Amino acid sequence: MKKHPGSNSPPTMMPLLCSAPNSHLVVIDVQTRLTNAMLDAASLVNHCSILLRSATTLNITTTITEQYPKGLGTTDTLLQQVFPAGITAIEKTCFSCCGARQFTQRLAETGKKQIILTGIEAHVCVLQTAMDLIQQGQQVFVVADAVDSRTANNKNIALSRMQQAGAIITNTESVLFEWLKDAKHEHFKTLSALIR
Repeated sequence: MKKHPGSNSPPTMMPLLCSAPNSHLVVIDVQTRLTNAMLDAASLVNHCSILLRSATTLNITTTITEQYPKGLGTTDTLLQQVFPAGITAIEKTCFSCCGARQFTQRLAETGKKQIILTGIEAHVCVLQTAMDLIQQGQQVFVVADAVDSRTANNKNIALSRMQQAGAIITNTESVLFEWLKDAKHEHFKTLSALIR
């Protein structure tokens, strides 16, 4: 439960499921030179692609970042093909996305409180971003099959640390079906087809 600072009202329970109207998808540093070193790059890119396509279909706000693209290259070309219209990646050198002014401005503009994190590396940029967002009062969902590191140990430790700090660890299918909520949703067939 969370009590807002300066409030005398009783603490409120944060929702435990993702909500499409409240969600903001963040894809962190899925760049060609980085993905080549990841434990399971193909799975990472595939799950990020599914989430990007779904977010576009459901009009969920999205932010994409790139860590020092001059040296590490731009976002994986497969993901660039499914970027939401009008979205360009935010360049950064800080490990936590929250250290990039454009990133924090984008989050403030959208006003979304559920931040869905994907990308690399789980134990560096994803972890530091998650920790900062949690400290800022955001509800953080980390999509375990859409984050990766160079070793399984690094990824597992990162997921454990983020969960201990208050992040909700989830997976791509769970996020999609929580966004849809009902098989009667107009986009159910479109999104469910992405995970078959």
